[in-house]
Amino acid sequence: MTDTAPAVTGAKRRAALVFIFFVVLIDVLAFGLIIPVLPKLIEQFAGGDTAHAAYWVGAFGTIFAAIQFVTSPIQGALSDRFGRRPVILLSCLGLGLDFVFMALAPTLAWLLVGRIIAGITSASFTTANAYVADVVPPEQRAKSYGMIGAAFGIGFTVAPAIGGWLGEIDLRLPFWFAAGLALLNFAYGLFVLPESLPKERRSPRFDWSHANPVGSIGLLRQYPMVLGLAAVVFLANLAHYVYPSVFVLFAGYRFGWGPQEVGLVLLVVGVCSIIVNAVLVGQAVQRLGERRTLLLGLSCGVVGFTIYGLTGNGWLWLLGIPVSALWALAAPATQALITREVGPQVQGRIQGALMSLVSMAGILGPTLFAGSFGYFIDDASPVHLPGAPWLIAGVLLACAVAIAWWKAPRAATAPVLPPQEGAQETSAGTRTDAAVAETT
Repeated sequence: MTDTAPAVTGAKRRAALVFIFFVVLIDVLAFGLIIPVLPKLIEQFAGGDTAHAAYWVGAFGTIFAAIQFVTSPIQGALSDRFGRRPVILLSCLGLGLDFVFMALAPTLAWLLVGRIIAGITSASFTTANAYVADVVPPEQRAKSYGMIGAAFGIGFTVAPAIGGWLGEIDLRLPFWFAAGLALLNFAYGLFVLPESLPKERRSPRFDWSHANPVGSIGLLRQYPMVLGLAAVVFLANLAHYVYPSVFVLFAGYRFGWGPQEVGLVLLVVGVCSIIVNAVLVGQAVQRLGERRTLLLGLSCGVVGFTIYGLTGNGWLWLLGIPVSALWALAAPATQALITREVGPQVQGRIQGALMSLVSMAGILGPTLFAGSFGYFIDDASPVHLPGAPWLIAGVLLACAVAIAWWKAPRAATAPVLPPQEGAQETSAGTRTDAAVAETT
């Protein structure tokens, strides 16, 4: 068996991929715009009490991640049943209207409601990954996922600066600007975006058993290699939360860096990530293959975090940036390997399950890294080790390397479907599926 042929081909495929790139880019820009101003708006609602505001900022982040943990599998199952296009368009529309809602929020409670709605409607990332798997041949997917990663890098590099500038004029102005971007995205997609999953390839029903976080993660168990790669996704995303959790505090405590130095360093980190995703991923996969690219990327992350954790000199710390930036090779290779293992009828649910794991990492990460940083710089700590969070992140990635070495397939395999989607067991116990016997 060979992988299922893409539903969109030629010029339409290129146009669709360009649109998906801009869907992700504009959504990331919209989210990034409010990063500098959301805490300030919360502080304003809290009567200027910074300590009280800090509590609510943490609560907002945890609740957003928890909502995504629950809703991502639902979004994925909906896209498997009804197609990718309506889910992406409704996501863009919902986000645009929600940013308007938050721009008008009169109280902290209403702002929290808006953040909850944002968690529910932000389906584009999950569905965009499934869309790429629908329209791109397996051997080209890692490069396409690298471009999606570049969109993330561009968005989170540029948007906070724009949001900060707009916030100087009015704290609510970035919300209005983000709303305009999201609604523009909706209008653009309404006329440009083709459907990538034709009716004959869709799931025959909306499966509630897999449209919840527990059931969706249970779906991963039906694909042993995917389950192992999902563990890699979880560990890698958990490790990545060391950046937003402690970088600002660590840089100020360890090196005396202020907002300007921190902003410049984050700009360099973002630019390096963009270069790796946009330029190096495709070349690495072409020369090394997806499995070795994954292992190389994770290993570079281990080395980079070790440098971050052990050095006490700011200039030496900066030397770790280009090394750790190569970690960005891992995510596109992982996504490409996962999409090879499953058929189109379950891509959305698999991506939803992965997003639930990412959200779980978002729930656990801040406590793990901020807590360890506070513990190891406390006077009562038996060891003074400010770099402990970075070393913990390195250990998590080392575990991911071990799992990837064990579970990542050494050769391309044909995708399969779960038993309820038409799979049968042979007398030897090997699963077969007529639905994925189509050839390119």
